[in-house]
Amino acid sequence: MSDSLYDVVIIGGGPGGSTMASYLAQAGLSCVVLEAEHFPRPHVGESLVPATTPVLREIGALEKIEKEGFPKKFGAAWTAAVDESIPRLGFQGLTGGFGLADVQFSERDQPGVHQDHTYHVDRARFDEILLEHAGQQGAEIRQGARVQRVDLAGGTKRVTFTEGGAESSVRARMVVDASGRGTLLGRQLKLKEPDPVFNQYAVHAWFEGLDRQAVSGSEDRADYIFIHFLPLSDTWVWQIPITDTVTSIGVVTQKSRFKEAAADDLESFFWDCVDSRPELGRALRGAERVRPFKAEGDYSYAMRELCGDGWLLIGDAARFVDPIFSSGVSVALNSARLAASDIIAAHAAGDFSRERFTTYETKLRKAVSSWYEFISVYYRLNILFTAFVQDPRYRVDVLKMLQGDVYDDEEPAALSAMREVLREVEADPGHLWHRHLGSLRATAPAPAAAPGV
Repeated sequence: MSDSLYDVVIIGGGPGGSTMASYLAQAGLSCVVLEAEHFPRPHVGESLVPATTPVLREIGALEKIEKEGFPKKFGAAWTAAVDESIPRLGFQGLTGGFGLADVQFSERDQPGVHQDHTYHVDRARFDEILLEHAGQQGAEIRQGARVQRVDLAGGTKRVTFTEGGAESSVRARMVVDASGRGTLLGRQLKLKEPDPVFNQYAVHAWFEGLDRQAVSGSEDRADYIFIHFLPLSDTWVWQIPITDTVTSIGVVTQKSRFKEAAADDLESFFWDCVDSRPELGRALRGAERVRPFKAEGDYSYAMRELCGDGWLLIGDAARFVDPIFSSGVSVALNSARLAASDIIAAHAAGDFSRERFTTYETKLRKAVSSWYEFISVYYRLNILFTAFVQDPRYRVDVLKMLQGDVYDDEEPAALSAMREVLREVEADPGHLWHRHLGSLRATAPAPAAAPGV
């Protein structure tokens, strides 16, 4: 295989890379996926949003995902750590409660989505299905092929990798970096910009036998994804069903808090955080941990550039924001969808110059910018989110964001209203909500050098 020539080389076989490979192979382009690991391999990011559904259908993989029997996800819920006795507040007609907010995806019709659910997935199996599917579409899959460097000079690019202890290389007119948070090209080209606000850290594990109904307070919501905010600054817990009896639980916080609190003791830190919500701690201690605690860092960053002559970045290799709204897999799949369209057109024109990928870059930056600001508002004043999701004037607009439907329209209208309320709260120390302001305060969603983010 050494020095073989392809139309496109894809670095990374996760959801973004495998989706890209499926689109390209179906369009008749020759492509090879170089994946460093051997699948299946565990991964976080286990809960999907409905915006993944049209992509899975387009590449022909949706039926396989449905048949796999992953838990169906009909909605999402958020619980707050504030005292529910706090009186509701009217703000220019805005009313809202505290404690629990939840949505059902079926409340809003979403273009391209013809089912009332998405999925919670075991990422080891989900990613394996998508990679196998790409191979069945005609893409060449190389597992255990760890990319070392990329030579982007000239019209034909060279990708050097190690496989089975030997070094090899392949050539292509186009290189797609789908290497995830490893950000291979981002590091090589020195494009990566750490997020100035969200320096997040996560500790997570799987638990058998958690009484999800007891935690949710309702049988109807037991299999939703739950986000539990803790009475600790900028700290929350995810609760994601993996099977009928296994649940993924993760604590997300600022990395500085973890360093101050627990050094390298993952277990102590995890339980100290979870026990700050006693009802959650009690329920979880009644379950059995079936996977070791694992840490994830480097959660939020941006790239100064997303593309160049004969190369581009997709998924986590392009941008990653805090995972509180389960945006990771959606960004991976939809960035692959958008980029594949531009690559196929570039191939037809015989021109892989940077200008060919302007549509992709503009749409992705706009979409991730909306995600970022929505998340920023939530961290700054999460009870504001609770109020908006319960207000009939804004609920559908917020739901659109939660569905991941951010790639083709203008900024969601609810964001401008949230900005106005937040400015008022920040400016008035006597405001009823002022004491609930979080410490994270995002002033810009991305590096200034990058247009649209």
